[in-house]
Amino acid sequence: MKLSEIARELGAEFHGPGDLEITGVAGIEEAHEGQLTFVSNPKYTRYAQSTRASAVLVAPDFPEIATATLRTPNPYLAFARAITLFHQPPVYPPGIHATAAIDSTASIGKDAHIGAYVVVGAGVFIGDHATLLPHVVIYPKAKIGDRFFAHSHAVVREGCQLGDDVLLQNGAIIGCDGFGFAKGGDGRWQKIPQSGPVVMGNFVEVQSNACIDRASVGETRIGNGAKIDNLVQVGHGSSVGENTLLCAQVGLAGSTGVGNNVTLAGQVGVAGHCKIGDGAIATAQSGIPNDVPPSAVVSGYPAIDNRQWLRATAAFHRLPELVRGLHRLERDKKGDPHAEK
Repeated sequence: MKLSEIARELGAEFHGPGDLEITGVAGIEEAHEGQLTFVSNPKYTRYAQSTRASAVLVAPDFPEIATATLRTPNPYLAFARAITLFHQPPVYPPGIHATAAIDSTASIGKDAHIGAYVVVGAGVFIGDHATLLPHVVIYPKAKIGDRFFAHSHAVVREGCQLGDDVLLQNGAIIGCDGFGFAKGGDGRWQKIPQSGPVVMGNFVEVQSNACIDRASVGETRIGNGAKIDNLVQVGHGSSVGENTLLCAQVGLAGSTGVGNNVTLAGQVGVAGHCKIGDGAIATAQSGIPNDVPPSAVVSGYPAIDNRQWLRATAAFHRLPELVRGLHRLERDKKGDPHAEK
């Protein structure tokens, strides 16, 4: 594909020979001749001078380099779109595999692809253009919108409601029982029924082996455009706002409220009943025991303002030196003849 054609597809301005042939895409350190790469993170800027790629996606104000450039306000997004020009995912034609078990009361829209050993329960509704790959299970009375795509071994439990354009990766579980138990007088834990469904908006993606628990009462809600990474746990009765990112191994305890456009980086843990305001960011491995205000950036455990946490961690590395200094001061104060000089 010629560079000028790629520029037109991406709405980018090209600097270089428009007839340059591009055969694929790659990261800036791995790219070779004939490939397109990108720079969006400033720490990779230096690689633009030495990359073997034939062209680089950059921001409009990026310095001129010898390699041809495609200039666009969002190089990372443009690169994501460029990938689709060279990589086409598998196409699954409409049809129902002979081994699929579909209840007679289930309703499935037009042009669905239903793979081997798929199970669709009683009273299920699935919209048009669905793709259910082998071993997907949809429990009774689930309601799912158009263009649903479920990879193998994804599960949607009873009564859950999913919007349009929902994507479930392998092993994602929507509506599993919440972790609710009450201790009886005999000391044994009694299970609390988990009666409330998961209600999920449009354009949500849930990645592999993530679990979104159903609620004991009420609902667990996932807003439009939310993206939930591998091995994430969303506790029962929680709510996740629109366009929020929950990165790998995030854990939300029950009844957590997460606002819109929030980013919880890898392994962030949030205590139950906490509220996280719109636009907040928690850096990796933060522990959040209290509410977080909108637009805050927090780190550490207990999570505090990121700038304060950076200063605290810098001081932590100096603690041995500071302790030695205190000991010297104490000995000097007491007139210890063996005090260090």
